[in-house]
Amino acid sequence: MAELAKTSEAVHRDYTGAKIGMWLFLFTEILLFGGLFLVYAVYRTKHQADFHTAAAELSVAIGAANTMILLTSSLTMALAIAAIRRSAKTASIVFQSLTILFAVIFLVNKYFEWGAKIGHGLYPNSPELLAQSHGTILFYGLYYVMTGLHALHVLIGIGLLLTMLILTVRDRITNTDFVKLENSGLYWHLVDIVWIYLFPLLYLIT
Repeated sequence: MAELAKTSEAVHRDYTGAKIGMWLFLFTEILLFGGLFLVYAVYRTKHQADFHTAAAELSVAIGAANTMILLTSSLTMALAIAAIRRSAKTASIVFQSLTILFAVIFLVNKYFEWGAKIGHGLYPNSPELLAQSHGTILFYGLYYVMTGLHALHVLIGIGLLLTMLILTVRDRITNTDFVKLENSGLYWHLVDIVWIYLFPLLYLIT
């Protein structure tokens, strides 16, 4: 019994360490995007008119649709974790699959949005963009960096969630061992929160 108690305690410490490690990683991600938000705020203050004009070229409809998609994906991710905790494996698999689907839809929308901008010559170092004002060039530079970095995190999240889905199907994630799925959920929620800040900064604030 004493040996069993020690084993359980060791497992508990491992889970606690995994969660602490994930929170530390998320903190570094917050610092990364927080720095970009600060840079954006400084340049927007200096070039308010140019940023306003450039932001008007973005599609608020696509931005709003992507916001709803990611918010819904956060809900399905939370439901997936709740399902596995109550041993509802099939439900968890369904909700994880829906989360991945929403993530893919988000990237498809972003692809078309970027494609429209590139088609109009609005991309870094393009002749059309270089002919614009300095503030407009800065806006689109920050737009591509921030949304591109966020899209990269979404892509990484898809890979992570696919791994969790496979582990769940293979019973490697269960109601007694779901810390990997829980940590993946924390990462995905951060990705969603970052977009919640990006959407008003780039699309709405004038």
